[in-house]
Amino acid sequence: FRFKDSLAEDLQSADLVISHAGAGSCLETLEKGKPLIVVINDKLMDNHQLELARQLHRDGYVLYCNCSTLVETLQSMDLSALKPFSPGQPEKFASFLDKVFGLQ
Repeated sequence: FRFKDSLAEDLQSADLVISHAGAGSCLETLEKGKPLIVVINDKLMDNHQLELARQLHRDGYVLYCNCSTLVETLQSMDLSALKPFSPGQPEKFASFLDKVFGLQ
């Protein structure tokens, strides 16, 4: 997809998701509990996608590769090694900010 407001419907029926390393796409997929292979775009300036993909991989949530290594990654992947993703708790951060700014 070039762009979609939400992948929720597609994610519901997916057994595996292959995506770019956009934060929204990664988090939406991981929050749905779907295994994820992130394909980084190494032509991007500052390559922030690589940073996110590496960190999510280090944390055990995703596999990552680039276009030229995607087939190899698919052939050698072990999805059972991926850890379940625990969604964030933004309400805790909001509560913290309220305390810091004296709103609570």
